[in-house]
Amino acid sequence: MRARVFAVLALLLVSACSNGSSSSGDSGEKTIALFLPESKTTRYEAFDRPLFEAKVKSLCGDCKVIYSNADQDAAKQQQQVEAALTQGADALVLDAVDASAVAPLVNQAKQKDVPVVAYDRLISGITYEYYVSFNNVRVGEMQGQALLDALGKAGTTAKGQIVMINGAPTDPSSADYKKGAHNVLDGKVKVGREFDTPDWSPDKAQQEMEQSITALGRDQIVGVLSANDGMAGGAIAAMKRAGYSALPPITGQDAELAAVQRILTGEQYMTIYLDIRSEAEKAAELAVALVRGQKPDAPTQADNGSGKVPAFLLDPIAVTADKVKDTIVKDGFYKPAEICTAEVKAACTREGIQ
Repeated sequence: MRARVFAVLALLLVSACSNGSSSSGDSGEKTIALFLPESKTTRYEAFDRPLFEAKVKSLCGDCKVIYSNADQDAAKQQQQVEAALTQGADALVLDAVDASAVAPLVNQAKQKDVPVVAYDRLISGITYEYYVSFNNVRVGEMQGQALLDALGKAGTTAKGQIVMINGAPTDPSSADYKKGAHNVLDGKVKVGREFDTPDWSPDKAQQEMEQSITALGRDQIVGVLSANDGMAGGAIAAMKRAGYSALPPITGQDAELAAVQRILTGEQYMTIYLDIRSEAEKAAELAVALVRGQKPDAPTQADNGSGKVPAFLLDPIAVTADKVKDTIVKDGFYKPAEICTAEVKAACTREGIQ
């Protein structure tokens, strides 16, 4: 009788263990590692990271996020990725400092059967699971067209030259922005000076603009194609220091708060608004799916020179002062109270932002 009781108890224990493992669907907590490239551009810490982390938490209560920011240091990012792999990360979401040099890191992940999502910047030299970003050539085309439109309104298209301040040469997105801008600008306006700006640095952009003013003459610069808002701020600082009474039109990207305020007050002509929420949340969805052994279909592919990578490419939006209310404010990217400080309040009233 006692033997029968023990046998029954043993069967119940085996059954309970079996039911427990099958109901969890995995071996316990999963770890997703998110790597962002720098913090000079405000979007990464203010939006990409918290949005990504929140989406992972909402989709996967037993998923942990390891977060690292490389501060524009490729060697530091290498150490961060290797550390995450050593700690047992189950998926990597990687926005590379130098997207042409991280193939060995992706290969290390592959050797450990850890899937990789290239985030915002297309990684070259190796294939991987997914690429999530925006249509970057289209971003450059929008910037170029906006600048041409502004020059046309001012009647200055043929009366001077423009300065092009492109992004970091280590970021393949920069080449796409540059290509798109040239698609629109070439043959329609004279480019007096053009720069590829290391680290996307606003300080270096300011120096480049100062050099341009010295070389071309203040009155000969009719517009500035800046690839992002931080560098636009640097260029504007240079022009103010040079004594411009009225600033020529200047483009940007990322819809940084300071840039939105400059657009409303007339210092900056436009920005490219990227729906970072959609980008970060899509990357989070893919990472969670991958750690669960799933592989969702992608709507398109991106050629990274080594093969076709399944890709999700989101649409950018060009925003001038008259479009801030119906895009950035409507989406809740910033609240009116954040934008409409004392210096900007009159401009907000003019554009109906309350």
